[in-house]
Amino acid sequence: MSYTTAHFEAPFFRQPSSDPVGSQRTSIVAMFNNNQEQDHLESIFKQKRILRSKVRQALKSMDPSLRSQEDDVIQTIVLEAPWFKSNGSMLQTAKKLYVPRVEDKNCNMRMFHISRIDDLVANSMSILEPAPVDADGNEREDVMHANDAVDLVIMPGLAFDRSGRRLGRGGGYYDCFLKNYKELAKERNWKQPLFVALSYSVQIIDEVIPVTSNDALVDALVSPCGVVPISPAALESLTLAE
Repeated sequence: MSYTTAHFEAPFFRQPSSDPVGSQRTSIVAMFNNNQEQDHLESIFKQKRILRSKVRQALKSMDPSLRSQEDDVIQTIVLEAPWFKSNGSMLQTAKKLYVPRVEDKNCNMRMFHISRIDDLVANSMSILEPAPVDADGNEREDVMHANDAVDLVIMPGLAFDRSGRRLGRGGGYYDCFLKNYKELAKERNWKQPLFVALSYSVQIIDEVIPVTSNDALVDALVSPCGVVPISPAALESLTLAE
C-alpha cells in the first residue's frame, strides 16, 4: 500500500515557500512504508526459519542407505546428461572448473579455478575448498576476473520448490555471489549461465518458498527422479542438448 500527498493553491493566495506540514506528512508516509517493508521482510525470514527446521529434520531422518543411493543416481544423471557434457565434464575436458571458497562470515565467497582434485584443501567446517594460491605459490584465477563466461553453475541448497525458488542455509553466500556474477555477465554482454541445483527427494517441497529480491532462482533441478527444467533458458538448453 502506498500513499501520495498533495497540496492545492487557492486563487488569490500565495503558497508559502516552505510547507512544514506537507514535509511532515511526507516523512510519516515514508516511515509507514519503511515499517511495512520491514514487517514484510520479517515475515519472510520467519517463514524461512520454519521451513529450514522442517527440511533439516527431514534430511536428518533420511536413511543413510537411501541418501547414498540418491547420491549415486543424481551423480549418474548429471554426468550422463547431454547438457552437462556439452558444458564440459568436470576436469576431463578443456573446460574450466571453478570451485567456491568461503572468505569470511559476511557472505563473501569467491570461485577459484582448479585443475585437479588435489587443489582442494580442508577449510571452514572441514569442507574441501581451493586455496587462494596453488602449490607453486601462484594466485589462482578468480572467476570474477576470468576472460570467458561461465556456462553452467551447479548450486547447492536446503530446499527447492517447482517454480525455481531456492531456500539456502541462511548464510547468503550464493545469493551474493550470483548477484555479482550476473551483473558482471550483463556488463560484459555475456550469456547468463544455466543455474542447476542438485536435490535429494525430500528437499523438493510442495510449499511455495518465500523469497526476497536478493534470492537467486534456479533454472533446473536434478533429483533422483530426473531433471526438472523450470525456466525458459533451461527448457531451451536441455532441449537443444538432447
